[in-house]
Amino acid sequence: MKLLHNVSARAQLLLSVILGIALLGLWSALVALGHYPPFILPGPEAVLNKAFQVLADGSLLRHVRVTLFEVLAGLALGSAAAVAAGYLLARNEWFERILSPYLMAAQSVPIVALAPLLVIWFGFGLLSKVLVCALVVFSPMLIATIVGLRSAPSDLLDLMQVLHASRWDTFAKIEVPSALPVLFGGLRLSVTLAVVGAVVGEFVGAQEGLGFLVNLAKGLFDTPLMFVALGTLVVMAMALYLCVLALERHLLSWRN
Repeated sequence: MKLLHNVSARAQLLLSVILGIALLGLWSALVALGHYPPFILPGPEAVLNKAFQVLADGSLLRHVRVTLFEVLAGLALGSAAAVAAGYLLARNEWFERILSPYLMAAQSVPIVALAPLLVIWFGFGLLSKVLVCALVVFSPMLIATIVGLRSAPSDLLDLMQVLHASRWDTFAKIEVPSALPVLFGGLRLSVTLAVVGAVVGEFVGAQEGLGFLVNLAKGLFDTPLMFVALGTLVVMAMALYLCVLALERHLLSWRN
């Protein structure tokens, strides 16, 4: 079975590579046949040349560092707040009934509408972008925490009570292991949403970051630069998602 799994994984990887090459070929053919100017639709070669140019002068890496910091800081802040609030709500249904309408109302406001307010209140620096990321991350992590903690087997919880286990022992040995799979599901969603949050914040007002670079390229009609910035955002989101996936496999290896 393991051999078949390895063969299947290699076949999937090969098909993904073939599909990527085919899409690049289709892109090149579309540009060549349509005779599109670079500011409308640049070809892969023009985008690659622009990528080498901004890598060589260091500007791309500078913007990547800024956006990556915003994403990681916002993810950490939003996840920590969501886990703390989720624990309180999961353990106290009365508390949840009181706060749930307000939490739902807060999350129903689009982040695009909140981002300008955060920039006005906290300035054009990193703090406002980190807060935008944290707000985007908060809701999925809050729901994952509540669902995960409530998925703990009731018979094991009853057993811990019979054994007079401490609140910490119950939390560490029963609730956390039961909640981890759901928490990682929320974290996988949140890590990509954090990238979106950072870009939204940078669109509203920033002097650095990949979102700022997209805005700059739009103003200059430098479409190849815009493609580079967007491609870098995709790579960043995929890399962070794979990091979370690797951490999940490591911490949940006991389930296999």
